[in-house]
Amino acid sequence: MTIKRIFRSRLFAAAVGLTAVATLAGPAAAAEDPNGGSVNADLFAAVDASLLRADVPGTAWGQDPETGAIVVQADSTVSEANIEKIKKEVGGNSAVRVERTHGKTSMLTSGGDGIWTTSWRCSLGFNVRKGTTYYALTAGHCVKGAGTWYTNSSRTTKIGGNVGASFPGNDYGLIRYDNKALKHSGSVGSQDIKTAINATVGLSVKRRGNTTGTHGGKVTGLNWTVHYSSGETVKGLIKTNVCAEPGDSGGPLYSGTRAVGLTSGGSGNCTAGGTTYFQPVKEAMARWGVSVY
Repeated sequence: MTIKRIFRSRLFAAAVGLTAVATLAGPAAAAEDPNGGSVNADLFAAVDASLLRADVPGTAWGQDPETGAIVVQADSTVSEANIEKIKKEVGGNSAVRVERTHGKTSMLTSGGDGIWTTSWRCSLGFNVRKGTTYYALTAGHCVKGAGTWYTNSSRTTKIGGNVGASFPGNDYGLIRYDNKALKHSGSVGSQDIKTAINATVGLSVKRRGNTTGTHGGKVTGLNWTVHYSSGETVKGLIKTNVCAEPGDSGGPLYSGTRAVGLTSGGSGNCTAGGTTYFQPVKEAMARWGVSVY
């Protein structure tokens, strides 16, 4: 059986992290934004620390690339009392904007071409290799705590075992192809993948998942923090306006022949639209020295 890009997470990025900002006593140093412009690095660090202290599940935060403002997004599970808690933590800083998002932000349970372990199903993101050894790159929250992986729900065709995972903090994991009889395509569906890149704001991308298939959109933010409803926090995520639903978690984010990210979580759906966050794939590849092919 051919395993292409399977990638599914146990939970789709649960509640997007909250953003709280602290009032700064004096001017802060400016840092260069990778997309041009500048951001106040000290201010962002202070806001990030405040939001982590607030510890409100169902929130996410990052910088608006157009205005430079720090945006805190709170999903439908966040109470008004917790909204006030966030505002109190950020100290009324005018550089911070709190917004409501549609639905619940959570980690997804399936996606891409399906792969199964003893207790759950996930999706494979990108097949990768190191020398002559082949691996499947997927979401860390999917791999963490898992054992042997299979290509089917009856668990009769073995893929192999886990190499490792990084979650929370990051959200990537690696599975080794122990079954030499299995083919492992270097494509996402019918799209050949030749290289991996870092995301940029405005980049046109597609996401593939087992629940909703292939959907497209654009990258709308970089370096976002998500505070999952289950309590874990992941930093440095790519924000997009690509929709996703439970079952799509762990799936690949790509732009033409270029691998971009791995589905971590989000809110909304593919009927009304939504926001989805992705683990940058180059960081995950560098962790184990693997490459797409």
